[in-house]
Amino acid sequence: MDNYNRNYQSPSYGVESTSTNVSTVFAVLMRKVYVWMTLALALSGLTAYYVANDYNLLSAIFSNQAVFWVLVIAEFGLVIGLSAAINRLSFPVAAIMFAAYSIINGVLLSSIFVVYTETSIATTFFVTAGTFATMAVIGSVTKMDLTKMGSILLMALIGIIIATLVNLFLHNETMNIIISALGVLIFTGLTAYDAQKIKAMMLQADQVNDTTQKIAVLGALSLYLDFINLFLYLLRFLGNRK
Repeated sequence: MDNYNRNYQSPSYGVESTSTNVSTVFAVLMRKVYVWMTLALALSGLTAYYVANDYNLLSAIFSNQAVFWVLVIAEFGLVIGLSAAINRLSFPVAAIMFAAYSIINGVLLSSIFVVYTETSIATTFFVTAGTFATMAVIGSVTKMDLTKMGSILLMALIGIIIATLVNLFLHNETMNIIISALGVLIFTGLTAYDAQKIKAMMLQADQVNDTTQKIAVLGALSLYLDFINLFLYLLRFLGNRK
């Protein structure tokens, strides 16, 4: 078939065919990114709700420091391992690691049901979903290069992580409000930046295979983290405590 194409098809027809194929691959991979991100959010949400409604399980996790820290370390280990070893992993293993990370994160997120009312959690989730969707669309359609903005936001993120760790000892409420406000702004911007970056990567793919699907998993992970962190920072403003 390749020889036939080279010998008998006009160059313009070949270019059109290739362009159509790339567009199809791009659409398939982008759909996979957002489907996997949505499934991961669903896994986290269902897990969090289940754990929150099982008092014995909730108590076993959060009253036992050893169990809690094992989960925290496992969570960090999975996300770092997935990002660092993606080239050596098969696609099924990468997908399983992403699912496992989502479940563990859901277990740790169950604590929000203890602190905040379910109504305010639901309201904040929908506000987050609307904000996230808007910024993802902006990032995907804008012609402006967001690379410089992304670099600034990543540096700002490191700053609020350090500030958060310092405030664990200071317990300064004003600093906590400032950190939360900056967190909302940073992850709102990062959503647009990551959406644009993922689109650029997917546009380079010419077929759907293990390699491109692993890139799509990493893209889904980035957007998942943007959504979760945006949700948690917004919850500090919109959440009603019990």
